[in-house]
Amino acid sequence: MNHTNAEKKTKPVAPKVKELIANTKSVILATVDAEGNSNSSYAPFVQVEQTFYILVSFMAKHTKNLSEGRKTSVMFIEDESATKQIYARERLTLEATTSQIERDSETWNNVIAKLKENHGKVVDVISEMKDFILIALQPVKGSYVNGFGSAYFVDSNLEIIEHRNDVNHQSK
Repeated sequence: MNHTNAEKKTKPVAPKVKELIANTKSVILATVDAEGNSNSSYAPFVQVEQTFYILVSFMAKHTKNLSEGRKTSVMFIEDESATKQIYARERLTLEATTSQIERDSETWNNVIAKLKENHGKVVDVISEMKDFILIALQPVKGSYVNGFGSAYFVDSNLEIIEHRNDVNHQSK
């Protein structure tokens, strides 16, 4: 049986971008190296205004990619154990620009304090290690999905631009 959107519409669920971010402790990272090889990883983060910050080690492959300002994508995703439907996990995917924050700058000190508040005393230890750097992830644009037929374009301020209704899901 063939179902088009005209025959069977899925009502979009109200976007909850800020709630998803608030309920997430780490972000999934997708980076590329100088040769175009992809790498995925994750890092605990904090958000200050519309910027996300991660404290990462140069021992990890993604850190060099991030520090050199290469293309980066970040994903916030609902916990698998909390989802009602594994194929429709709530998620926010953003393209982001990156910049390294100078050690011991005002921004460094403020963000490190917030990381410690959110993620514990381990931040005191790793922030003193010289291979750890602080990276700012500034959103450019992205997409937010919170169910079947419920996908949205997101701007750099993490605001919904419009519902993505340009693709009709069809059955064979």
